[in-house]
Amino acid sequence: MRNRFNRRDFVKLGAAAAALQTPLGFAALPITAEGIFSDRTREAGIDFIHFNGASGSHYYPETMGSGVALFDYDNDGDLDIFLVQGTQLGPLGSSQTLYPPQLPLRGRLYRNDSVRHADGTCTLKFVDVTEQCGIRAEGYGMGVAAADFNNDGWVDLYIANFGHNQMWRNNGDGTFTDVTAESGTDVPGWSICASFFDFDRDGWLDLFVANYLDFRFTNLPKCLSPSGAPDYCSPLAFSPLPNRLFRNRRDGTFEDVTTRSGIGAQFSGSMGAICADFNGDGWPDIFISDDLRPNQLWINQHDGTFKNEALIAGCAVDRDGDPQSGMGVDAGDLLGHGVEDLVVATIGGQHADLFANNGKGWFDDMSYESGLARATQRYTGFSIGMLDYDNDGWLDLMIVNGAVRAIEEEARKGSMYPYAEPNLLLHNNGNGRFEDVSSSAGSAFSSLQVGRGAAFGDIDNDGGIDVVMVNNSGPARLLINNVGHRKPWIGLRMVGDKSHRDMLGTRVAVFRRAASPLWRRVHTDGSYCSSSDPRIVFGLGDAPEITKVQAHWVSGRVEEWTGLPLGRYTTLREGSGVTIAAP
Repeated sequence: MRNRFNRRDFVKLGAAAAALQTPLGFAALPITAEGIFSDRTREAGIDFIHFNGASGSHYYPETMGSGVALFDYDNDGDLDIFLVQGTQLGPLGSSQTLYPPQLPLRGRLYRNDSVRHADGTCTLKFVDVTEQCGIRAEGYGMGVAAADFNNDGWVDLYIANFGHNQMWRNNGDGTFTDVTAESGTDVPGWSICASFFDFDRDGWLDLFVANYLDFRFTNLPKCLSPSGAPDYCSPLAFSPLPNRLFRNRRDGTFEDVTTRSGIGAQFSGSMGAICADFNGDGWPDIFISDDLRPNQLWINQHDGTFKNEALIAGCAVDRDGDPQSGMGVDAGDLLGHGVEDLVVATIGGQHADLFANNGKGWFDDMSYESGLARATQRYTGFSIGMLDYDNDGWLDLMIVNGAVRAIEEEARKGSMYPYAEPNLLLHNNGNGRFEDVSSSAGSAFSSLQVGRGAAFGDIDNDGGIDVVMVNNSGPARLLINNVGHRKPWIGLRMVGDKSHRDMLGTRVAVFRRAASPLWRRVHTDGSYCSSSDPRIVFGLGDAPEITKVQAHWVSGRVEEWTGLPLGRYTTLREGSGVTIAAP
């Protein structure tokens, strides 16, 4: 008879395991009723449970999913949630999980009906609208990307699957239509994640799809844990699949330019991807984290082609010359130099990487100097995200952890799912070093979970960055930020001059009278298998006096604004500011 656990039982189980210490040796973290983040999942009405379909056969895809999207599908000014679901891989009825499957098994859309009150409080409420919206995401889901690919002002969804991918067009009336076939964006095989970005700067979003391994159910290798028990294989037991690049034809369809662009020439089993201008030439590039193989940095050549310069740029391998098991990835001005630094989450026994950008697309591995290596080497990180959780003006790091191979001591104890680990919250001290503040971060950091995808955004519109995370074979969690709104902030949404679309790739600077400028980039990609809030929040810390806001649009235009209000979101449209440089 299968034991049935509810969410409270799972938290208690995690706390007990932490108190006993795991075989990896991490110390127990104190459980606090209220910390930096509060778990408000149940209160908000989110009842999603991920199902990985594990049947005891150790099919590799069971270990990987899944992701989550934060996006405003109904254009009402707040963030809705789409959660990616798995399905059955082995024989029906044989799944081994703490939670019974939520039938029907499919991705689910939750509409944000939260109410913000005059006193600043917010009553959280999410409503499951999966049935009404028309999305039928019934494949074995991995990742999701949200963006307006057809410039009609409504955010669409692209779902990456083990199997066939799906493109869902937002109809603008609360429903979606499957346009995968007509858009030409299906990628059969095993896709992990996807990124929307405008690589040719024509004003229309193109699509990059990161593919993983050629896993098939025939002739499977048999792999064992150190104790000799059956276990999941290494990624090196399978051949990698090529990634795909699609150019937007501006008519609702895409052209596969994988070969012509050069992207298809090299592939290494991709787990994460993020698009940004890494060398400062004004054109978006692509960084790809690979699993136990060298990372890739595809530099945009301005003519529709890319060159992989990761090795010479210093971000293909770690400082010892070894390829890491790259998982999730993020990019941003982590060290306060106005350029795009890189962070990559990795498997336990290695450590997360921090690649510091010198401004011209050359990187130094600062993982040890920053303290990131020491904080992360015990855990298997999947999602990694840069967020200024306390709005002091410095981007912090959150890392969502969960093992992929059984933790031996937990397996010996008879644990049904011996892969749980704690999550990490690392505070940026502003001097190039990070401090582990997980012990005061809340219950989602003190309990053990099998974390995978995480999306970052301001759920309750109070200026504090919140998080939605997905656990493999466990509940999704809504983490509300309790501290971000306490310091001055300004929120911006950057949209185009010809369409009410988020201008992904745009870089924005806030200039302050008594402090250095703050730089942020409009994007939804990164983390792991997930899609985040495209709006930008600038935490102003102790220097709230803004002299100007400057936008470097993807088109090449540079504009400035003054007199923008604090403590609220303002939409800035390209062409509405004072032009400093024309495109």
